[in-house]
Amino acid sequence: MIISTEVKALRAALLMMLLAMGGVSVLGQVLRERARMGSHEQPSTESWFSPAPIATPLDVAAGRKLFLQSCASCHAPDAHGDEGPDLHDLEISDRRIANVIKKGIKGEMPSFSRKLNDAQIAQLRAYLRSLGS
Repeated sequence: MIISTEVKALRAALLMMLLAMGGVSVLGQVLRERARMGSHEQPSTESWFSPAPIATPLDVAAGRKLFLQSCASCHAPDAHGDEGPDLHDLEISDRRIANVIKKGIKGEMPSFSRKLNDAQIAQLRAYLRSLGS
């Protein structure tokens, strides 16, 4: 059986297309993994990264007290910012809030890991989430 050059060319084109699609798929997976690894949202086994429980009014009140003791000197008592940024209507995840409180931001904000425990960080996060426009 003789295969025409057109059929051979079509087979070759299909093979090249499949290889290209596979390469793009692999590249996409690699790029997604690199983005995930560079993101603050990457999974962690640390207990303070676990999902926050539903905040109660008592959590918010305790968080406000902690805020006034530990954060108001930079973020102002009303949390609208002074040396530190305005904390109303934060558009970051709860995980990121906890991460910043616990680890700080080099050259901008100190770490509070030695001052606040996980429960206090959750209360502070609850207070920050309660701040509206």
